[in-house]
Amino acid sequence: MRVGVIGAGVMGSNHARVLSGLPGVSLVGVVDPSPAHLTRTTELAGCQGFETLDQLFAAGVDAVTIAAPTHLHHEVALACIAKNIHVLVEKPIASTVEEGREIVAAAQKAGVTLMVGHVERFNPAVAAVKQAIAGEDILSIAITRVGPFPPRMSNVGVVIDLAVHDIDLIRWFTESDIVEVQPQLSSAVAEREDIALLQFRTANGVLAHINTNWLTPFKARSVTVATRGKYVMGDLLTRQVTECFGFKPDGSYSMRHLPVGHDEPLRAELIAFLKAVRHGETPAVTGDEGVASLEIATQCLETPSRPAATAPARKEPRRVAG
Repeated sequence: MRVGVIGAGVMGSNHARVLSGLPGVSLVGVVDPSPAHLTRTTELAGCQGFETLDQLFAAGVDAVTIAAPTHLHHEVALACIAKNIHVLVEKPIASTVEEGREIVAAAQKAGVTLMVGHVERFNPAVAAVKQAIAGEDILSIAITRVGPFPPRMSNVGVVIDLAVHDIDLIRWFTESDIVEVQPQLSSAVAEREDIALLQFRTANGVLAHINTNWLTPFKARSVTVATRGKYVMGDLLTRQVTECFGFKPDGSYSMRHLPVGHDEPLRAELIAFLKAVRHGETPAVTGDEGVASLEIATQCLETPSRPAATAPARKEPRRVAG
């Protein structure tokens, strides 16, 4: 299969590196207007570099991965779909929900595969958590995704850059839509929000919480899921997943570490995309799922915070009973 990469930044160069080593794949080339980015990525992946999309199209590709800046996703994806090229577009699917829906509609009309790059689903620790809670009555989910301010950040804040990963995971873990959002946002040092405490309720009654920021001096990525039968803790960086179960009335319980795979998440994601293309299967993360997660993230940015209700001032001191 002839595949191209659009965007030669950090993510795009990683796409090219992985694709260049996959069996049954011919990496045709990488597109980026920056000569420096092109040189670095083509040397890393051993492929051609193109300055424009038209040059890539002329070389001939069956599928592309889009790792360009988010504001270009809509234009680039539609151009590829118009050429009947299968598309994997990095998260978020687009800058706005409307643009995302247009991409989905165009792909459906053209009959091409469209997948959204929510790579965290392919983290082996996340997969282990998902397997551990399968068939369980989920009660609550808490996710922490924090770290230092990113030097390469563009024109989005932590909700679109980081929390959208975890919004997708909440929907995936619960297999339910998010029906209520309660965001608390702050711009402590950045122009856009760099702290976000987000609370959600899903249609099937699960309460979920995301803590994310760019103020922590080190990266931390963790997921905890409480069900009626167990409590599962996953560290997404060390890839350690622990399960507590067998709760007794005296407060005792059993604990065990769960087996976790060693696959590189991006490699697993790209293999899943190419498999969906080859066999005409529904991709692991559909365009509709990408739009749904973007819609919830957008709601978090648009929902005003409600001040806490204050009790009326007392004119007399409280009386102590007895």
